[in-house]
Amino acid sequence: MIKMELIDIFKKRTRHPFRPRASDIINRLFPDFDYADCPGGSLVAGTCMFMDKRLYVIGQQKPRPVDLQKKQDLSKLNYGMLTADDHSAIITLMKRAREKDTENSIIFTMVDTYGADISMYSAQRFQAFFISHLIRDFFMIPVRTISLIIGEGGSGGALAIQMTDIRGQMDDALYATAPPESTASIIFRDPAMINEALSVLKPGARELKSLGVIDRIVPSVKDVTDCQAISDNIKHFLSRAIKDLSRSRIKKLIKRRETRAKQFGLLKGTGTFYDIKRYIEVPIKKALHKPPPNIKIVNFSSMTEVSDDYGRADHQFGTGEFIECGAMKGKEPREAGCGKLIPLQSFLDNHNVCPECGYSYILGASGWLDSLVDTGSFHELHRNLTVDQLLEENVITDYYREFLAKQEGKSPFKESLVVGSARIHNFRAVLAVSEFYFCGGSMGVVFGEKFRRAVDYAIQENLPFVSLCCSGGARLYEGILALMQMAKTIESVIRLKRNGLPFISILADPSTGGAIASYASLGDIVIAEPGAMVIFAGPRVMESSGFEVDEKLIRSQNLHNISGAIYDRLDYYYGVRGIQELCERKNMKSAIAKFLEFYNRNSYRPRRKGWKKGPMW
Repeated sequence: MIKMELIDIFKKRTRHPFRPRASDIINRLFPDFDYADCPGGSLVAGTCMFMDKRLYVIGQQKPRPVDLQKKQDLSKLNYGMLTADDHSAIITLMKRAREKDTENSIIFTMVDTYGADISMYSAQRFQAFFISHLIRDFFMIPVRTISLIIGEGGSGGALAIQMTDIRGQMDDALYATAPPESTASIIFRDPAMINEALSVLKPGARELKSLGVIDRIVPSVKDVTDCQAISDNIKHFLSRAIKDLSRSRIKKLIKRRETRAKQFGLLKGTGTFYDIKRYIEVPIKKALHKPPPNIKIVNFSSMTEVSDDYGRADHQFGTGEFIECGAMKGKEPREAGCGKLIPLQSFLDNHNVCPECGYSYILGASGWLDSLVDTGSFHELHRNLTVDQLLEENVITDYYREFLAKQEGKSPFKESLVVGSARIHNFRAVLAVSEFYFCGGSMGVVFGEKFRRAVDYAIQENLPFVSLCCSGGARLYEGILALMQMAKTIESVIRLKRNGLPFISILADPSTGGAIASYASLGDIVIAEPGAMVIFAGPRVMESSGFEVDEKLIRSQNLHNISGAIYDRLDYYYGVRGIQELCERKNMKSAIAKFLEFYNRNSYRPRRKGWKKGPMW
């Protein structure tokens, strides 16, 4: 390919309207292809013979100009994004591959999508849960797997079918956490700053190969519309990949998948020495729990906002301070809540929930720890782990450093995930709690690495694992490495389950993005607080993309009701179970203890040296 600037590759080649689609390549490469029935036009799948192997092909496909004759065609074809129905169909095809001759079968996926479908239709069918289950299946399936980014790979929609044994990318294709326009809107508040967004995302094949996201680069051709020439290059890549995989046993490949996932985001300071060095500190109880930064606090006598230093660890609350239920800084007039004045201390004691109407504010990690664990029992692990310890300096952009600097003082913690060991009604457990007030609880390399280390600790100590999700999505400033943390946390859950340890997942408000589409939806038990928003893409992103939003349908109460019907459609949902229980914050600790005791009395048994028979407490 002629040397071009990244933005020119993006506009003139990756997004070229006549770039060959997955079905074009299939028709050129596999003349005996047997197409499977697919729910819509965004998924092409089926089987054929190739190099004496049974090939199971899964392809994402954007609409072509000829497909868009009417306005409703775009809605039907959904920009090429896969729905929950499509993901269910992929699981069905993978199930067929698993049940046949696995030694002589190959799964080949072609990625070309902005991301997964973010419509209300898919949201109510647990789209995020399907994505996490698909990634998990690709890690565990006893079949050799190959993937290729043929155009634009985006978000969890691409990741759902890209975690394979050999991962390729066309050298004029791009693979990113989010489309450049979306990234520019979120980071720079200007969708036109695509060039700057691309510099943050670094979605090019050579950059991604250096990060270990892909393995091989497939050369493009001079004419981006030349389907035959492109297919010939893909055929060469696929043939070589099949030969290379045939030399390795499937068990070895499965182990390699997990090993690779552990390394995502560790660009420096890796190895046994760094894993042994653990930072253990005990946060001050209660004193760290302060009001959310956007809550409006008033003094009963003067009705003015208090000073900015309110809520420090050494500050004692006065008796005259109240909050107006539902009021937010910068939002006038009040949009929610009952509007009553609530004593501040009563509000904090009730875990940031109005005792009059039940309206809740987002609770930070310190507040959740106060409400979930026995007083004084939480021992934090890896408190001082930061981005600088994991990423090379040239990877951390000036934009990112400026963003991190703005987070100082918003949270008592140093990252968006807090991990440690504690007791919950005397039951020992390892916890991973999102900190929404640090970067919106976003998943980045530190988040993923701390989660992995927490799981390692749970396995080492043979303890149950409890996670609490309160996240706004992936941390776009870290580019593709942020997206890869979905795979890393899922691999950690796989190891946790292999060791027979209980995993309880709590969904707090909000549970969105990569967090809900990875570890958070894989709990043995999934508990949600009432009113929690549980969705892959938030309402703001949905509306900006032209999708209708009805927030009532993506709140935990509605999704819990829908979950009850899952058992009537197991041929559609497979392992997805949705939300099993709703529980208010004040009762969450008892709910967790209930399941910990159940595990303790039944299948789960602590395994410790010198342990004597008897209850865990």
